Amino acid sequence: MNKTPSLRKWIKAPAKRGGRFSGSQICLNLVLAFGCLISMIPFIWIISTSLSHPAEALRLPPNFLPTSFFYQNYLAVFEEFPFFRFMLNSLIVALGVILLSVTISTLAAFSFARINFRFKNIIFIMLMTGLMVPSFSTIISTYFILSRIGLVNTLWALIFPASVNPLHIFLLRQFMITIPKSYEEAAEIDGRSRFSFFFFIVLPLTKPALVLITLLSFIGSWNNFIGPLIYLHDFYRMTIPIGLRALQGFMGMGNIAVILAGVTLSFLIPVLLYLFGQRYFVEGIILSGVKS
Repeated sequence: MNKTPSLRKWIKAPAKRGGRFSGSQICLNLVLAFGCLISMIPFIWIISTSLSHPAEALRLPPNFLPTSFFYQNYLAVFEEFPFFRFMLNSLIVALGVILLSVTISTLAAFSFARINFRFKNIIFIMLMTGLMVPSFSTIISTYFILSRIGLVNTLWALIFPASVNPLHIFLLRQFMITIPKSYEEAAEIDGRSRFSFFFFIVLPLTKPALVLITLLSFIGSWNNFIGPLIYLHDFYRMTIPIGLRALQGFMGMGNIAVILAGVTLSFLIPVLLYLFGQRYFVEGIILSGVKS
């Protein structure tokens, strides 16, 4: 029995009783709002300090509302430091990881979910064991392989290792399992090929899961610190995490406001991307664990 439609309805409509929110629902919303406010305090302080005058940034206790808006901090990030280059490098890496990871993950997940072949379960279990291997334990071997094929000190050294993610394949496979078998039978009766069924039927139905792995791929590559630190040597090929560390060393303790302005710019794009795909993100997490 397919449970997807009922879950979709449950996600989109809040629980109500007699046309009104129940007492437990109101209490839960208040608790969640309080937790959200507590978690947002560091971000509010970062944004407030980035808009403050440099002399106010070191004040204790800190001000959560700046007395004057000093926008020159954001201009200084780009005027005194190649921050735009770091953002461009991060965008190139993130888009490359998204393109390869989504393509490989969707094809692999479709094969494991809808195609029967020998040793399918064994191969899938072997692939899932990659989730139990710490990423730090493969750094030396990855560096050795990348150096042999001449990709060290290039942005490809950050894109290729992240192009295959067992977690993304698992989430997409779990989502594709929920697609009714009758859809595939109807496509065969209509004369559609397996590729046509995958491209025109499976992919549109798995849009929440695709948005989910897209967000995970982007955030993972955008926040990657160890990879650029090890695989990149050229300063102008560094990405945002290394750029923020270099900005801190460049500015020293003289102007924390400029450093926090760079931090604000660094999480602006991921936050906007998450707000754009928030509904699909939550729906993809829930429905990926449902099995028909």
